[in-house]
Amino acid sequence: MGKIPPALRATQFPVTSLLRNRPPSEAPSAPPKPFHFPKKTSKKKPSKTLVAVNPKLPNVTFKSPNLSEAKSLFDSIVSSTSSSAARLDLKFHNSLLQSFAAISSLDDSISLLRHMVNTYAPFFPDRSTYHVLLSQSCKYHEQSLSSVRKTLDLMVEDGFPPDKATTDIAVRTLCSADRIDHAVELVKELCLKNSPPDSYTYNFLIKHLCKSRTTSTVNNFIKEMRESFEIKPDLVAYTILIDNVCNRKNLREATRLLELLNEDGFKPDSYVYNTIMKGYCMLSQGSEVLRVYNKMKEEGVEPDLVTYNTLIFGLSKSGRVNEARKFLDIMSELGHFPDEVTYTSLMNGMFRQGNALGALQLLKEMEAKGCTPNSCTYNTMLHGLCRAKLLDNAIELYDLMKAGDMKLDTGSYGTFLRALCRNGRVAEAYEVLDYAVESESLKDFAAYSVLESTLKWLKKAREQGLAV
Repeated sequence: MGKIPPALRATQFPVTSLLRNRPPSEAPSAPPKPFHFPKKTSKKKPSKTLVAVNPKLPNVTFKSPNLSEAKSLFDSIVSSTSSSAARLDLKFHNSLLQSFAAISSLDDSISLLRHMVNTYAPFFPDRSTYHVLLSQSCKYHEQSLSSVRKTLDLMVEDGFPPDKATTDIAVRTLCSADRIDHAVELVKELCLKNSPPDSYTYNFLIKHLCKSRTTSTVNNFIKEMRESFEIKPDLVAYTILIDNVCNRKNLREATRLLELLNEDGFKPDSYVYNTIMKGYCMLSQGSEVLRVYNKMKEEGVEPDLVTYNTLIFGLSKSGRVNEARKFLDIMSELGHFPDEVTYTSLMNGMFRQGNALGALQLLKEMEAKGCTPNSCTYNTMLHGLCRAKLLDNAIELYDLMKAGDMKLDTGSYGTFLRALCRNGRVAEAYEVLDYAVESESLKDFAAYSVLESTLKWLKKAREQGLAV
């Protein structure tokens, strides 16, 4: 309770029957129509492959790192195609080189490349050929960048000095090989050789540093790049940095970064403000969430649906439910209609305050406005009703979940089982266990463990006269 996972499939069954005070004359309203979203057209990019386009060319994959065998194989391919219409193109050579480089040493891979050039006159390697060698050299788990530097020197020697694409390939491959420090070292070297990273490569490296290094390490790297090479972070980089420190609950650093962002001439967008608000939500600091929201308005940045959902979640989590409730109307007036996340956050806050009946009323209002509760909404309600000791309402809601084939989350499942057992309804608890397993809400072991621990607690409570 408190975390809002992504929405799952919504049930088609109304839950207004949970409110017992409906006048008998009032006919039940038809269930709201589910929302329909236009299907996004699939824009599949053609897969990149190094296999030769010419169907008459063999698809060769090396199994042995032996250089002599590789040369012999290439010679036989040249001989077999010299008398046919097939022509060994650049893509075929690159594919062949990539296959061999993946299992051999860098020196042997370079030797094979030299042999291919000398043996087959029509073959002229281009930058992509050397990038094959560069990518493989970055994957070697070495203590230094010797292989990478050797490949870069070879590129310069053959007339292909490093460019931005070269830098990008090297940085991405080094990071994927978990050689982050080497990626940083290489970027600095390439900056000195007039091949600095572009913004995409730079931001990619910053993102990986944020994942694996301390905040001070990241800041020192950015400072050095700024002072030594005049490379400044852009808005995307600042967003990555702010998101990182917010996830680490370092909101003081987030505020400092926001000031730096302004000093560098960038205007924070809604995503940046939403990220900082999210950080204060994690700390349950509703007043700070509201302060960031107000600052956002003052700076002329228009709040979006995520802004209001974050604001309502933060205020509700910090116990300021009445203030959060007012923003339902405010956001609607501005054209941002509350969704499942909005209502579920507010319900969560109401349960925290002990206002279970208010949460039930909000559930009715939610449906009346055409917003269909999702799995997270139901699990939040089930958990809250059990804690409020409204077991009958909880059972009715569980029946709706079951009819809609909704999954139980771990928290609501455990709370519901304990509530049933506490009230002597052990047989029904076993039925809930069966449903949890059948619906794959929990793994078998986890589901049985919760029930077993609950029954042990019940037995002990009965022995002490604390339960019926």
